[in-house]
Amino acid sequence: MVDSPQSALSRLLGSVRFPDMALIRRKLDTRELGDVAEVLAAQAGDLDLASRIAPGQSVAIAVGSRGIHRLDQVVRALGDLFRGLGAQPFIVTAMGSHGGATALGQEQVLESLGITARSMGVPVRSGVETVELGTTAQGMPVLVDALAARADHLVVVNRIKAHTKFKGPVESGLMKMLAVGLGNDLGARRLHSLAPVHGMFALIESTALTILKRGNLLCGVGLVENGVGRLHTLRILLPQEIPYQENHLLTLAKKLAPKLPFSELDVLIVDQIGKDISGTGMDTNVTGRNRDILGDFATSTQIKRIFVRDLSPGTEGNALGIGFADVTTDRVVRSLDYSKTMINALTGLSPEKAALPLHLPSDRLALAAAIHTLGAIPPGELRISRIQNTRSLERLYVSPALLQNAPADQELLHPPRPMDFIGDDLAPFPCLPVRKNILFKNAHKEE
Repeated sequence: MVDSPQSALSRLLGSVRFPDMALIRRKLDTRELGDVAEVLAAQAGDLDLASRIAPGQSVAIAVGSRGIHRLDQVVRALGDLFRGLGAQPFIVTAMGSHGGATALGQEQVLESLGITARSMGVPVRSGVETVELGTTAQGMPVLVDALAARADHLVVVNRIKAHTKFKGPVESGLMKMLAVGLGNDLGARRLHSLAPVHGMFALIESTALTILKRGNLLCGVGLVENGVGRLHTLRILLPQEIPYQENHLLTLAKKLAPKLPFSELDVLIVDQIGKDISGTGMDTNVTGRNRDILGDFATSTQIKRIFVRDLSPGTEGNALGIGFADVTTDRVVRSLDYSKTMINALTGLSPEKAALPLHLPSDRLALAAAIHTLGAIPPGELRISRIQNTRSLERLYVSPALLQNAPADQELLHPPRPMDFIGDDLAPFPCLPVRKNILFKNAHKEE
């Protein structure tokens, strides 16, 4: 009699023992920006934006696909600000090939972020057409979304943070949105295709500088999140300031960004990956694991096995980054949209990030597979941690082998106890009160 695949898996992995897990809370920077509309109005007044806009002129507010804390508040406040100045603002998508590289798909991405014409009070427009503004020093055509280019003024809004594909004076942020996001699918594909030849930063810089010189940019709005993924800093930058000031915001973002408190792990359990969490699904600056044609970045974090449990709802089926995992679940495979994932992977020259790892019927079997492939390590010595996602690192589960080496300032929420399963799947993270944040108005504070 031949065993079924399920029976064979159970026989192979059924004897794997799991360590107990403790829940800890880390002391991260939780300071949060105060009233967004108030901060925007104050900075717009300081920069005298009103003198740069004539009544009746159109203002395109470019918004990307990332899940940024309070992005809807920022965009709504910008729309209100420009309407108050007598302008005619509208929202335009600026997300390269995301959303399936279609106008409808990109509008749906914005809708998933809470950004619609109704909620924002201004029209939302999306298209795939581009116009050419010139060529870069490398000879690459500079493409800009036609709706954005035809407006009287353009404003770009983006979070500033470390990138997962390249390192440079600026990484994810305003310059990149100008160069890649506003280029729509065609512009993004062209830039990515030349990156292995000329370098990603060099192309982004050259493209963005061309747009700053020949385009209609009124200003950029740079956002920096704190250690728990909440809005910390908002800064309006004039076009001439962006090439020189964005770097300061990147330095602040890197300082605030949370990291895993351990340099070596046997298994990292990641509850969710997704494009709303990181451009690579899971942030490689956190996991230390990267595979990219532009070169891998060595970090101090060494993780032997990564187990991805699920996709985030906000990723809309885009599973880019699943290729970083060693094991996952069948439900991830069932829920992914392979067309979206494939388009994103091909655009970014990153087929390895869409490669499917071993996938098993349940969390219990997937975790057992990850542990089994480490060799014969006693359960008490296993270094296992579980996180919600790579943006949410304030609370995490740790095994006793990690707990005894945890930093002294960690708060123990509950001591080690058996892993909590519902059937054969891990129970969700417990809901705990959000730690009260200190609100402050100083959007320029960079400490």
